[in-house]
Amino acid sequence: MPLLRYHASMPAPTNERQSLERERAELPSQIAAYEVELDATPAEHKARRERLAWQLRRAQKRLVEVEARLAGLGG
Repeated sequence: MPLLRYHASMPAPTNERQSLERERAELPSQIAAYEVELDATPAEHKARRERLAWQLRRAQKRLVEVEARLAGLGG
């Protein structure tokens, strides 16, 4: 299946609020996926676990940032 550059089924957001709301909707599932993958990764794979933990923290921080920006926009 070819990789699509633009998702035809989901139009691009027209403003910052819509973009942030879409990101806020997507981040919890990304966080959950990182948690599942981290839990499923054996302790012997230290480098992989560290990378997954970093990605998990980054996504959690981004969710906090997005929520703060939306609050600042009045949403």
